[in-house]
Amino acid sequence: VQLQASGGGMVQPGGSLKLSCAASGRTIGPYAVNWFRQAPGKEREFVAGTWKRGSTTYYSDDVKGRFTVSRDHAKNTVFLQMNSLKPEDTAVYYCAASDRVITSERSNPQAYYYWGQGTQVTVSS
Repeated sequence: VQLQASGGGMVQPGGSLKLSCAASGRTIGPYAVNWFRQAPGKEREFVAGTWKRGSTTYYSDDVKGRFTVSRDHAKNTVFLQMNSLKPEDTAVYYCAASDRVITSERSNPQAYYYWGQGTQVTVSS
């Protein structure tokens, strides 16, 4: 499956952005699809995810209550709605997919083998 992330940009603190991860080649149904981010000088970290068949969603503590992940099977796309953005949310955001990841590894970037190219999110006044 090929993934194409888009929707990044620059926004002021407190603002909102909606990222999209469009999949092609295969349907996303059987895949867990996550969003990760990487800030300069930091390791890639888990942000939010939607489990196989969209059965559940899960979030890092840093974004819980502010971000919402969803999937649209008709569009074969996963979205990340980001509200109340903070400067510390600044990073390159990546979507990633796997149909083999197990529940206990769902937040581990090493468990995902299909990756999009990343989209830059900058939160600054």
